[in-house]
Amino acid sequence: MEILGTTLRICVEDLEASVPFYERLAGSRAVRFERGGVSVAAVGCFLLMSGPAQELEVLRKVAATIAVEDVEETRDVLSASGAHIVAGPLPSPAGRNLIAMHPDGSIFEYADRRTAT
Repeated sequence: MEILGTTLRICVEDLEASVPFYERLAGSRAVRFERGGVSVAAVGCFLLMSGPAQELEVLRKVAATIAVEDVEETRDVLSASGAHIVAGPLPSPAGRNLIAMHPDGSIFEYADRRTAT
């Protein structure tokens, strides 16, 4: 399993007001999408999320999104290493993802850019 990068997850109250700051900071334009009632803007290494409080409460528990080559392989490595797979692999707007709880209780999303097979 190779880690390709990390995305910082930030829950914001006003996505429209927050995006311009992060676009200037990252030097790139936001890529926007909706998922489960949450509005999302991916800007460089930042993932801004805004939506209903109950949805954001769950999202805040995930420390970061980690980009990997293949979530299936990642699931196997995580499971063999003592992590608990909470959800996935599942299709996502950009590929596939899974949520895992590490043995220390930390929760991370792992994502790849592959389409579901």
